[in-house]
Amino acid sequence: MTNKDILRIAMEQSAIDSNCEPADFISKENKLVYSQENPNARRYLKLPFVCDLVSYGNNIVASVQKEYEDIVRHYINTYSVEHSFETPNMHILNDAMQERGMRVCFMAEYFLPDVSILKERTCAYELRVLTQEDFADLYVDAWSNALCEDRKHLDVLGVGAYNQGKLIGLAGCSADCDTMWQIGVDVLPEYRRQGIASALTSRLAIEILKQEKVPFYCCAWSNVKSARNAIKSGFRPAWVEMTVKSREFTDGMNKRE
Repeated sequence: MTNKDILRIAMEQSAIDSNCEPADFISKENKLVYSQENPNARRYLKLPFVCDLVSYGNNIVASVQKEYEDIVRHYINTYSVEHSFETPNMHILNDAMQERGMRVCFMAEYFLPDVSILKERTCAYELRVLTQEDFADLYVDAWSNALCEDRKHLDVLGVGAYNQGKLIGLAGCSADCDTMWQIGVDVLPEYRRQGIASALTSRLAIEILKQEKVPFYCCAWSNVKSARNAIKSGFRPAWVEMTVKSREFTDGMNKRE
């Protein structure tokens, strides 16, 4: 699988999620489309979107519910692509949405592997490839980034790092759609900064590619440690996404911490 193939597959999936055409992401003009449910969308998405902005760096594709079209169209046609995904411009969208009971909720950067630099990285510990059957007793806080208890059936493959038989690091992937599997990784605090996360991530990415699936990696822009791990593991930034949710939903998210 080449980098061109990987990017094409990612854009095809984003088009399914956003209810648009893959070519819309490489247009020089912004695009607004109406969001709708799709059984082939990423499994964790709640469709239709209120408003979801996606950019692969060329433009903005906005997938919205029709009642918010006026707000979003004005926003994406007022500000540049780069500034539309950050403050202070983001406040303009949030303020307008908040008047209708909505708020900007998720802002994330997505990474795809660069096969020209992706390689199996090593660390000082034993690495083992794990399958779904191995995850049964691992749904605990320590591995909450690598595995998702709410969607156990989607956790299909992993790589564990072991110190004398003790699991000290885990990368897992979720079969979030038919063509792409998302990687998450955890390392126990006392074993961090030893190259374990990148060894796990790169190995799992290679194992996913062997399954003829595209590995992808996501983190918040402020999660510098995670972004560094993505880069070190052979991934490169591919697209960004910003999602509006109801006030009730965002209030619930804020209560988690």
